[in-house]
Amino acid sequence: MENEEKRALAVTVLRGSPSHDLLCQPLGYLFADHFRQRILCQVFDDVADADVVDRSLAEVAVQFLKDDFGLHILDEEEDLFPMLRLRARPEDKVDSLLAQLSEEHTADGIDASDIVKCLSIHLKGTGDFVITDYLRELLKRFAANERQHIILENAIILPLAEGLLSAQDLRQIGESMSARRNIKYADLSPLPAGGGTLNV
Repeated sequence: MENEEKRALAVTVLRGSPSHDLLCQPLGYLFADHFRQRILCQVFDDVADADVVDRSLAEVAVQFLKDDFGLHILDEEEDLFPMLRLRARPEDKVDSLLAQLSEEHTADGIDASDIVKCLSIHLKGTGDFVITDYLRELLKRFAANERQHIILENAIILPLAEGLLSAQDLRQIGESMSARRNIKYADLSPLPAGGGTLNV
């Protein structure tokens, strides 16, 4: 039962994006997306540890990588990171860390594309999907790298952004993230005061 509940949770989390209204608190939206990515990492570890791939988990993981993962990277590369570079003080020393995270985005994007290709090819078949050594290694590497990446962003980048960015900065980021998802920012309902950008 525990495994079934864990599986059901993973499917639900990966299929459902954070509330659109959370885009009014873009740091909170990014934090919520990090939670979904941590679930994805656990799914990849579970898939890699099995001899036969769970088709439902593989399908939802592919959909997440195709629809959501790239958007998240763009949110950070085109909105959050440039704004942080603009607002950071010399003593914050963010340039080298942001450069490192950008390099990791590139590497993770390449691995994500390879994972989508591998899983998609096998999902077209009707028989048991037996995992290959190459795919097992790829899934494990992606999960390990992504976990470390999320730790850095949650522990350093998001709190730093919360301290440095103004309400107007955050609104600008939220508007850009909304447009990227074809959502009208003006139609969103901000969370009540005290909702907390990082208390998602």
